Amino acid sequence: MAAACSVVGPSTFWGTGRSSVAVPEESSSSTSSSSIDGPTRVRCIIQGSNLGSVPGQRSTKDFEVSLTASPFSSPAISPPSTSSPSADEWWRTQSSRGCARPDGFDMRMFGTATVEGETTMGVDWEVGASSWVEHHLEETSTSRGTSGGVPVFVMLPLDSVNMNNSVNRKRAMNAGFLALKSAGVEGIMMDVWWGIVEKDGPMKYNWSGYVDLINMAKKHGLKVQCVMSFHQCGGNVGDSCNIPLPPWVVEEIKKNDDLVYTDKYGNRNYEYLSLGCDDLPVLKGRTPVQAYSDFMRSFRDTFKDLLGDTIIEIQVGMGPAGELRYPGYPEQNGRWRFPGIGEFQCYDKYMVANLKCAAEAIGKPAWGNGGPSDAGDYNRWPDETTFFSRDGGWKTAYGEFFLTWYSEMLLKHGERILSSGAGIFRGTGAVLSGKVAGIHWHYGTRSHAAELTAGYYNTRYRDGYTPIARMFGRHGVTLNFTCIEMKDEEQPPQAACSPESLLRQVTVASRAAGVRLAGENALPRFDQSAYNQIVQKSRLRFNLHGETSEDHEPMCAFTYLRMSENLFQADNWRLFVGFVRHMQEGRTFQPWEQGHQDSESQVHATRPLVQEAAQALMYH
Repeated sequence: MAAACSVVGPSTFWGTGRSSVAVPEESSSSTSSSSIDGPTRVRCIIQGSNLGSVPGQRSTKDFEVSLTASPFSSPAISPPSTSSPSADEWWRTQSSRGCARPDGFDMRMFGTATVEGETTMGVDWEVGASSWVEHHLEETSTSRGTSGGVPVFVMLPLDSVNMNNSVNRKRAMNAGFLALKSAGVEGIMMDVWWGIVEKDGPMKYNWSGYVDLINMAKKHGLKVQCVMSFHQCGGNVGDSCNIPLPPWVVEEIKKNDDLVYTDKYGNRNYEYLSLGCDDLPVLKGRTPVQAYSDFMRSFRDTFKDLLGDTIIEIQVGMGPAGELRYPGYPEQNGRWRFPGIGEFQCYDKYMVANLKCAAEAIGKPAWGNGGPSDAGDYNRWPDETTFFSRDGGWKTAYGEFFLTWYSEMLLKHGERILSSGAGIFRGTGAVLSGKVAGIHWHYGTRSHAAELTAGYYNTRYRDGYTPIARMFGRHGVTLNFTCIEMKDEEQPPQAACSPESLLRQVTVASRAAGVRLAGENALPRFDQSAYNQIVQKSRLRFNLHGETSEDHEPMCAFTYLRMSENLFQADNWRLFVGFVRHMQEGRTFQPWEQGHQDSESQVHATRPLVQEAAQALMYH
């Protein structure tokens, strides 16, 4: 099992024990790349309880590694000194980084140490222009170690609890739960809708449907991930039903439609309340953040006997589809179509007022009138706009000001909600998580336009995911990331999509921030190719060149989208059972055929349950 560690610097670390890295003064992050002419010996000190000859006895060991600087564009890096034991074992091949700052430099530390014949360790240390910080990675109850498996959860249908607050399709749920448990699934994920639980009035909570559903999962031995869904259902990819915000919230929006996100044309998005009013008492005397907090507190009090045992994770919704983002690409009413760049959502009066204050604070009041006027519309491509083109406005002083403000507003929103959630669920035994969208289209362009309109200030020259990961890390929150099933080669080449590169970047950011990473598939997939991709990508690689690296460990969990009639079709179910086995056993790099016989036995054993679940889902 992976041990806790802390590394000084924006770093990546592999090994056991707790490590501190001592760096010579002349090798600090402020040193220019030109001042380091060759490999520099650096002493590293390892502290831990498994380093000595006596098990459990705390001891300290040290070793030396070589430190080399090279430009980001350099295709290679100097190897460690051959005097380091097993140096070849830690050799890395480096190619140029797609999101690097051109004026930065890359310092990598590679070293190994054999401590009393037991411990071998390597450090990959990357230093850019950012300041030095200490990151801390904690061992968790879901950690399976570098050779362990990944627990699989399955999302339930969006309307598993209906608007009458009762469980939908109880027969199908019961049969489905039995089948999932027999296949080795760890548990289920369910949306807990604000619009259902608190529909009767402010602070009038009715949890009855969720009590029944969670107890049903407990009866079948399934763990539960509960999503605090503060958004409406309907209008996103895969939304199969309509669950609005609570009626009393909708009433307030009708009185003041600046409570929701707005684009430059005045189009309102009613899926989620604008973060611009987070701290304003616009909901019958309460702020939105207070309303979210009261909802979570009531959930905690209602399910206190199940938290940490049956309910092992609380995912806190922070935006559209429960994701930390702006609704930059709304599908409702055909407003946006893939792979459009989307639009900035900062034109409600509260967001505009905040932007004006930010602009005036730096002596540029003209910058506070709204977002860029030359950013096109939802379905444009980057090069069709002035702002997002190759050397467009996003690179100007105004562009940097606006994008920084826009993304920081989103980070502050996440900070407020996660801070509240962490306080509410502290000590319950349940893990807290949050979801980040996998916006992979136009990732290969310089501006990353689709990410920018969603609030992720990530470009070819700026890392937008490390600030998000650090914010999650401050509150001990797991980062749940989507699009794990996608391959670059499956995407339309003209859209410059790269879900695999995006996943690598988020993986590196999460590791550097000491944040656990979990995954989901973005779209329903039942094919072998998608399962192979998920199994492979569930072994997280902690550099930006991941496929050739042997340094990896499993993500802490994977949630599969979703339980449905299609999943229980015979051919689909057969593939799914084999997929779960491979995820459980950590057999990422083994041929699928090796587990075929065992999988077939499970398929045969669960066939009656699967047939019953499929029929019940079809006719109810």
